Amino acid sequence: MTTEADRRVALVFSLFDANANGVLEADDFEIMADRVIREAHASDQAAKDAMRAAFRRYWRTLLTELDENSDGEISFEEFTTCVLSPERFDETVAVFAEALAALGDPDGDGLIERPLFMALMTAIGFEPANIDALFDAFEPSDRDRIRVETWVAGIKDYYAPGKAGIPGDQLTVGTAV
Repeated sequence: MTTEADRRVALVFSLFDANANGVLEADDFEIMADRVIREAHASDQAAKDAMRAAFRRYWRTLLTELDENSDGEISFEEFTTCVLSPERFDETVAVFAEALAALGDPDGDGLIERPLFMALMTAIGFEPANIDALFDAFEPSDRDRIRVETWVAGIKDYYAPGKAGIPGDQLTVGTAV
């Protein structure tokens, strides 16, 4: 695993710990889903339901794959041991990525505009300056939009342990993890 991947996993753990109690639990994923869905004003109910289902699936996958002591919580140590194992998380990450990107494209034109991207990523907990840098790293069009598939691929890359120098690394710049 690269140093960049280590930083990404530490940051994502801190964001997933939505109630800031030091462990991941089901409630954290409900809190995160509520925050993200609240920003998806123009999205239809099906897209919002898909996002909530993706957060719940993400939690169930973590619990099934990582809860070594069966206490119903995921510690940082449990999270870091396996969360970046692509063979265990690819499908769950793909479902999550597609649901999040769909919220970013409520009109279905295949493009995501910067303001909604910023709102959704801020709801997750990323720093605005880092979100802005990430959007720029995705090389937006002259109309300040990125393609849905670019964001989906970027989310998948974020969870790839061997990747370094990816756009998603912009999310860890200047953050204390």
